[in-house]
Amino acid sequence: MKKASIDRNDKNWLRRNLPALLVLFLAALLFLLFRLSLREDKEEGPAPLDYAEFESGIVTMVASDQGSADEASDGAYRGRQLLIVKVTSGQYEGIELKVFNDVGPLNGVPVQEGDKVSMIINSYRDGTIMATVYEYNRLPALILIVALFFLVTILIGRKTGAKSLLALVITVASLFYILFPLLLRGAPTIPSVFLVCVYVAVISFTILGGVKRKSICAALGTIAGVAFALLFALLAQSLCRVNGLRAENVEALLLLRQSGSGVELKGLLVAGIIVSALGAVMDVAMSISSALEEVHTANGELGFRALFRSGMNIGRDMVGTMTNTLILAFIGSSFTTIFYLYSMYLSCYQLYTSAYLSIEVISGISSSIGMILAIPLTAAISALWLSRDTENSSPKAPDRTKNAGKNAERMGLNRKNRGNTSPKSAKSR
Repeated sequence: MKKASIDRNDKNWLRRNLPALLVLFLAALLFLLFRLSLREDKEEGPAPLDYAEFESGIVTMVASDQGSADEASDGAYRGRQLLIVKVTSGQYEGIELKVFNDVGPLNGVPVQEGDKVSMIINSYRDGTIMATVYEYNRLPALILIVALFFLVTILIGRKTGAKSLLALVITVASLFYILFPLLLRGAPTIPSVFLVCVYVAVISFTILGGVKRKSICAALGTIAGVAFALLFALLAQSLCRVNGLRAENVEALLLLRQSGSGVELKGLLVAGIIVSALGAVMDVAMSISSALEEVHTANGELGFRALFRSGMNIGRDMVGTMTNTLILAFIGSSFTTIFYLYSMYLSCYQLYTSAYLSIEVISGISSSIGMILAIPLTAAISALWLSRDTENSSPKAPDRTKNAGKNAERMGLNRKNRGNTSPKSAKSR
């Protein structure tokens, strides 16, 4: 009996989740096809006589330390260390090398015995080897931080938290294994980023809520909100006459473009806005859709106007905090640069006409516009769908003509019976 009940539960689960499984299967198939088409076959040539490798190692001894704290640099360490490092990867694994560690306020950190470091090992044609410390090996610490994040998310969110982590992993994989290779191949920047964001939104909502009404409404609201953020960003950058060529750290990509790569740099500003807006828009759209689903469940007689009004009331409470979140996120990501500009005591006119401030304002406001417009769009889509269910499930109005005839017959019979009451029966009463 237990085995039969388990089999029945498995069949019911499969039947309920079959649409979601099909969507995820098609998404995985599409991901594999893109990866295969974007894979680069590297031709292996003869090994160069002089080459450099990035390898890891453990500091076994600090042979000398010629550094000290620099008070002019806020107490930062400045100097050079001579280390004995045991290589733990690559062709020199197990060998101890003399390694120099040059440290300054803006690069490197002083290390101690037992610390793990990453090194640049230069091998020359005459057989000599020279190694320098590239950076402190932060990989173990990063793994610990990510593991703690996963643990807290699963402990608090349970099943939903695990689903959100799976969606996050797929999002990051889509960016690094689909979007970036597409852009390097010369694909149109803005359409490519928008389509990948649509792909990410569909998969994320399918994982979190399945192919159900609230997930579909949230996905449609997200796509519409991101599209409006894209359009507003295009308009804003056209009015301010800025584009991706004026963004930070674009110099290296410009050299890549000049060397023959087909990457489109002008669209990178709007592309960044689309990606940054996606998370906030998804959050708002899912909150509105889920809340309206609960309102409809509590009162199934509400029509489109009432449901839409409820969605807007819920969304208005989210506008203030979410807008602050996006604006502060952009300010926080460029906090050092903004503080530097403030410390120069620039005039307001000089600051407002700079391309840097225009880009930051466009980025923050465009993302906020997409998030804000996602509220009425998601509310309208959800209210329209839910109100149709209300109309279809409401009982049919009774036929008043038939009921009126039947009531008239009953009233006539009752009057006749009252008029024909005999005296005998009256006495007996």
